[in-house]
Amino acid sequence: MENTDFTILQNLTIKPEWIDYNGHMNVAYYVLAFDQSLDILLDHIELTTEYRDRTQSTVYVLETHVCYLREVKEDDPITIKFRIIDCDEKRIHLFLEMFHTDEGFLAATSEQMILHIDMSGPKASPMPDYVYAKLAALQKNRADEPLPRQVGATIGIRKK
Repeated sequence: MENTDFTILQNLTIKPEWIDYNGHMNVAYYVLAFDQSLDILLDHIELTTEYRDRTQSTVYVLETHVCYLREVKEDDPITIKFRIIDCDEKRIHLFLEMFHTDEGFLAATSEQMILHIDMSGPKASPMPDYVYAKLAALQKNRADEPLPRQVGATIGIRKK
């Protein structure tokens, strides 16, 4: 993927083993689909397996917030899209969206804070300039769009 304006990371079909006792996709598999999509993004920005082996650097997900908005069921096709909300030399603020491919509805979102790590510590460390440049370009491509309402959401019981 040489193009820096891509937003779709992958298309999947909900597998039978991902279905829970309620007849829809289990929460763990939403996280799995988002995590596998993150790997595709990391490969695109050249934080590949080869990079990790060669540099002994990697990324850790520091925080994630998943919102389950509409259920998806066995054999449903889904599309995972992403957006870089913010980034600096060490961190990526990432937002992933899961859409039902045929019906178009937003099924779930995952907001993540990711940190580049030097495994010798382990400790936070700057990403290579070429990686940061790719992230900045991806962020810039969607910077004019309004933020999704789930970005920065908090969890709690609202008192009346």
